[in-house]
Amino acid sequence: MMRHPDYRDIPRTQRLAQQALTTLDRFFHVEAVSGIVLLLAAAAALLWANLTDSHSYEALWHTPVAFGIGSYQFARSLHFWINDGVMTIFFLIVGMEIRREIHEGALSQLQQAALPLASALGGVAVPAMIYVSLNSVTPGRDGWAVPTATDIAFAVGILALLGRAIPSNVRVFLLALAIIDDIIAVLIIALFYSASLQPAGFAIAAGGLMVAAIMQRAGISVALPYAVPGAVVWAGLLFAGVHPTLAGVALGLMTPVRPTPTRERPKDILSRVAADLQQRDEDPHAGIEELNQSRKELLLAHRELQPPVVRVQTALHPWVAYGVMPLFALANAGISLDGVDLAPRRSSQCYSGLP
Repeated sequence: MMRHPDYRDIPRTQRLAQQALTTLDRFFHVEAVSGIVLLLAAAAALLWANLTDSHSYEALWHTPVAFGIGSYQFARSLHFWINDGVMTIFFLIVGMEIRREIHEGALSQLQQAALPLASALGGVAVPAMIYVSLNSVTPGRDGWAVPTATDIAFAVGILALLGRAIPSNVRVFLLALAIIDDIIAVLIIALFYSASLQPAGFAIAAGGLMVAAIMQRAGISVALPYAVPGAVVWAGLLFAGVHPTLAGVALGLMTPVRPTPTRERPKDILSRVAADLQQRDEDPHAGIEELNQSRKELLLAHRELQPPVVRVQTALHPWVAYGVMPLFALANAGISLDGVDLAPRRSSQCYSGLP
């Protein structure tokens, strides 16, 4: 019978490495740290755009990046791929968080969901009325919908920086407000600026969402295959003339909040496989194929212990917090202050009685 080493047999260097990796994993899941990283990225962008050659900052983000096969090429600037491409993952996480709150959280009751809905409607209507009142007789009055747009990445970063000092309901309120506001913006474009929309794009996006729904009904719980219909939804919204990051919101809101049904409960699978492994450990003739089958069952049980919305959100959180959002800040916070006079001005009336 093969002797299996216990923890005391593990070399000291390996134990220290395991402890370091565990500590690092916990560190990456501290929201305040991700908020600090976001602010550092924003500060770096400001310094880059003002203390060095600002043209290098602009030139980098306007560098064209192309994807394609043969003569079919799709080229956009690096700034586009960050704001309209990579940020889709951020909005996927936002959609998943809203989905969880609708299922069992602060938005599960109509009375609680009414507040962000009313706030979003007011946030669209009041700025539009102010705009119209100031531009009612000017050629620019048709731009009344411009104040509708919002950007929540930095707001979420500030909330993450404050950590648990901010109630979770405030975070959910902000996320729900932004989602509803984006939906209202799409409706406004469709009703009042429909000349620039392409109905075929919405049909493509709807087809991608339908494929994702069929895959869910078929019991496909692995996240990677959903990248294909997700890409179709993204391309459809882009072709339709709508901000393609809404594809992330749509897919996030569709993510199941319950584990995929299986013939055997995940906990029962774990118990059974553990018992089988114990017996095979004592059997010197245990085959590799049986062990591989047990490994597959363990992976399945491990995956289905949590609902997909929790599993995917947990897996993507470090990538979004330490990759997507800092990259977004670095690409967008570099505002040049050339020509801006920040020096205080002395008033002759205030200081007329002084020598």
